[in-house]
Amino acid sequence: MEYSANKLAKMSSVSTRTLRYYDEIGLLKPMKVAPSGYRIYGQSEVDKLQQILLFRELGFPLESIKKLLSASGFDREKTFIAYLTELKAKRKRLDTLIQNVTKSISAMKGEISMTDIEKFEGFKQSLIDENEQKYGAEIREKFGDQAIKDSNATIKSLTKEQYEKSEHLRLALEETLKAAFDTGDPAGELAQKACDIHRQWLSIFYPNYSNEYHIGLGEMYVADARFKANYDKLAPGCTEFLRDAINFYCQS
Repeated sequence: MEYSANKLAKMSSVSTRTLRYYDEIGLLKPMKVAPSGYRIYGQSEVDKLQQILLFRELGFPLESIKKLLSASGFDREKTFIAYLTELKAKRKRLDTLIQNVTKSISAMKGEISMTDIEKFEGFKQSLIDENEQKYGAEIREKFGDQAIKDSNATIKSLTKEQYEKSEHLRLALEETLKAAFDTGDPAGELAQKACDIHRQWLSIFYPNYSNEYHIGLGEMYVADARFKANYDKLAPGCTEFLRDAINFYCQS
C-alpha cells in the first residue's frame, strides 16, 4: 500500500515537517516523488519509520539511528525482540514502583507505617527485576547462579547512599565513555577512566568482581543485542570500543 506524506503523518502521529526533515537528512527517503511534487511512501518506508520511532523512544539520537539502520548486519526482527524485552522489563519496574508509591501515600495518610528501609525497597527490587530481565540468563550461563544470588543480596542490602552512588557512577560512565569514544583510543586516558568508573559501578552490585569477570562482561556486551543497544545508543560502535578498553584496563 502507498501513502502520501499527509496520510503517513496522520497514521503515525508524526508531522509532515518531521517527515520532510527525515528526507532531508537521508534518514527516511520516500519511495518516489510524484510529478506534482508529493512524496509517496511504500511498505518498506512505513516499516522503517516504525523502527525509527522505536529507536527514538529508546532515546537514540537521529544520527545514531541512521547509522544503525544502514549497517549491513542490521536485523529488524532481532531488534524488535530486544525492544519487546526492554518494554516488558520497563512494565515490571513500573508495577514495582507503583506499589512502592501507593504504600508511601498510605503511610503519609497515617493508614500504615513504613520504615526508611522500605521506602527504598521498591527501587531496589525494580533494579533486580531489570537486571534479571536483561542479563539474568547470560550471567548465569557465564558465571553461575551464585553470581546472581550474590548480586541480588548486595542490591537488597544497599543503603540510600550506596544506591545514589551507583546512579552517579552510571551517569558518569556514560558521559566519560562517550567522550572517550570520540577520541578513538580504547587504551587512552579517557577510555581507561571510563573503565575504572565501570569497575566501581560493577563492584557495588557484584562483590566478587575480578578482571576475568570484567573482561567476560565486555565480550557479553558485544555478543548480545540488548547489551549492545544499551551502549550503542551513545554512539554506534561504542560497545566494541568499551570491550576493547576493558581488555586494556584489565591486562595493564
